[in-house]
Amino acid sequence: MAKAVLKESASILQMRDLWVLTHRWDDGSKGLNYGPFGSTAEAEAFAKKMAFGGTGRAIPLTSSGIALANYDGKAGWPGYCFNPQCGHPPFTHSAAGAARGLCQLSDCGCEKFVKDPPKSKSKK
Repeated sequence: MAKAVLKESASILQMRDLWVLTHRWDDGSKGLNYGPFGSTAEAEAFAKKMAFGGTGRAIPLTSSGIALANYDGKAGWPGYCFNPQCGHPPFTHSAAGAARGLCQLSDCGCEKFVKDPPKSKSKK
């Protein structure tokens, strides 16, 4: 039973979105990279505590578990948007009025949640 609990826990953790903090020194050279973090707020809080100097940015990572679940259709997995410009989870897309389906993240141009992967059509 313990083995089953550990496997299920690992599976759940593998589905988590993670972020890394990338850094550049003031002269433009590559700096220090840290991660993973559970959220952008966590990455930013770490950067403020450490105060390295230069500039930093939190970048999202997609785990292999998320990619496989999206591709294989894992049971109970809502899937991420298959729009090539998006890839965000369903809860980031609006469910209200005229904005229905529009991704609510400011840096995303997705206008409609795409539930299924695009079918490859072979021409005959």
